[in-house]
Amino acid sequence: MRTPGAASTMKVAACIGMAALMALSVLPCVVGAPYGWNEAHITYYGTANGGGTQGGACGYPNTFAMGYGAMTAALSYPLFQGGKACGGCYQLRCKWVTPTRTVHNWCWSYSRTITVTATNSCPPGSHGGWCNWRPHFDLPMPAFLTLARREGGVAPVYYRKVRCAKRGGIRFTIGGNPYFLMILIHNVGGAGDLKAVKVRGGNGYWVPMWRNWGALWTCKTRMSGALSFQITTGDGRTLTTYKAVGGYWRFGQTWEGSQFR
Repeated sequence: MRTPGAASTMKVAACIGMAALMALSVLPCVVGAPYGWNEAHITYYGTANGGGTQGGACGYPNTFAMGYGAMTAALSYPLFQGGKACGGCYQLRCKWVTPTRTVHNWCWSYSRTITVTATNSCPPGSHGGWCNWRPHFDLPMPAFLTLARREGGVAPVYYRKVRCAKRGGIRFTIGGNPYFLMILIHNVGGAGDLKAVKVRGGNGYWVPMWRNWGALWTCKTRMSGALSFQITTGDGRTLTTYKAVGGYWRFGQTWEGSQFR
C-alpha cells in the first residue's frame, strides 16, 4: 500500500482548510437571523412627534397618557394574533444589508436596539403592502427614527420578544355597566401580553373573563365590592392581585394592583 508523502499530506490539509473556510463564508446565509431573533421590517406612521399613534386596535385610549409614550408598535396580522399580542414587548435592531445601486443602508447603527410595546394592529392591505401576511412593525415616527433615517421609509430588522419592565402595578380601568363589566388591563410587566383573566367580587368566587378585543376583558356577571384578579400572561405565569379595585369603585376609574416581577 502506498503511503502519502508530505506534499500529498499538505495538499489534503490545504483542501480541508479551504473547504472549512468556504463553509464558514456561507454559514450566515444558511443560518439567517442570529440565535433567538427573527426577521421582519419596520415602517413608520403618524407625525414627527408621534401624533396619530396614541390609540389603536388594543383599546388603549391614549398610549402617551398611559405611560407607553412613542415606543409602541402596530403589529402585522401574524404577530398581532387578533389582539393576543397586546401589551407584549419586542426588541428590535437593524439587519445588515449590503448596499447596492438599488438597495440602500438606511440604518444608523447595527448595534443599537429599542424595545417597543404592541398597542395597535397593522392590517393586510395597508399602504405599501408591508403588513400583508408577514412579520412587520409599523412604528410611530420617533421610534422609527431611533433606528433608521426617515427618507428610507422602511428598514429590515431582527426582532425578539422580551420581558416588559413597567413602573408601578398592573392597572385596571373599569368600564361597561352594572350588568356588563369591561376592564381595560394595562401596564402589565413580565411577558406583558394576556392569555387569561378571572375576576372575583364580593360574592367570593372566581368568574372567567373573555377578551372583548385587544386589552379589554369582559364578563356578564354583576360585580360588587372589592375586585380581585387572576391574570395569566402569554408565557403561562399567573399572578393573583387581591382587592386591586376597592369596594367603592366607580365606572371610569383606574386602579392599580400587584405586578409581575
